[in-house]
Amino acid sequence: LSNSPADFEQIWYFTRTELLLRDDGLAVWKWDPSAKPHVTDTNNASDGDMLIAYALALAGTSWNRSDYIEAAARMAQALLSEAVVEAGGRTLLLPGVEGFTPPGRIDGPVVNPSYWIFEAIPVMALLAPSDRWQKLSDDGLALLKSLQFGPRKLPAEWVSLARGPAPAEGFDAEFAYNAVRIPLYLARAGITDKALLSRLQHGMTANGAPATIDLATGGVKTVLADPGYRIVNDVVACVVNGKKLPPTARQFSPALYYPSTLQLLG
Repeated sequence: LSNSPADFEQIWYFTRTELLLRDDGLAVWKWDPSAKPHVTDTNNASDGDMLIAYALALAGTSWNRSDYIEAAARMAQALLSEAVVEAGGRTLLLPGVEGFTPPGRIDGPVVNPSYWIFEAIPVMALLAPSDRWQKLSDDGLALLKSLQFGPRKLPAEWVSLARGPAPAEGFDAEFAYNAVRIPLYLARAGITDKALLSRLQHGMTANGAPATIDLATGGVKTVLADPGYRIVNDVVACVVNGKKLPPTARQFSPALYYPSTLQLLG
């Protein structure tokens, strides 16, 4: 789909007709082709909203489409208004507008550190100018550096900030499928903090591949052997040690959606 305006327009048509159903300008996060109606949860997913706005901005700039840029600006402003909040001296990105803050969430605010798409935040600031975007980026990185749970010193998927950072109630205390993309997002944004990247890589690796980790014990739950997961460690090794990506990282055979996406981003 790279550099294919027709394919992009088809995806955007689906997005605006099937997902942009909320009154606040953000997208619903859960669409099930087998359900009627197809939307089974109308909450948003803020990382998805940021990626939509980012993609529209890049497409609009590349193909001289002012309508894409205008749509991106509307979504960036909605994200800033509805999901970027101040709490405990930090500027935070709520994972969704509903369900992650008090009073409904006693241990709120709850955040997901993998939702900070650092490379996209400067673009959001161009689309919806505010100094809160820079604060969001700075505070997100500082928070990530502080999240060192368990013997492997890894961030949790879901983090309560009601008091000191802690794994959020009601979620498994684990480093898992969401969090595995964090080092990739850092590298793509040009954040080359070797201490941070090395700690994440060391903590998340088992048998040479990324893995899901029980934070309390440091035990390995699932080894993620798909090339799309392995490329995260390959990219970190490139950034930290200057190691070239192995040939297998450059061979793309679509498999499951998520690891395939990670491999393309790598």
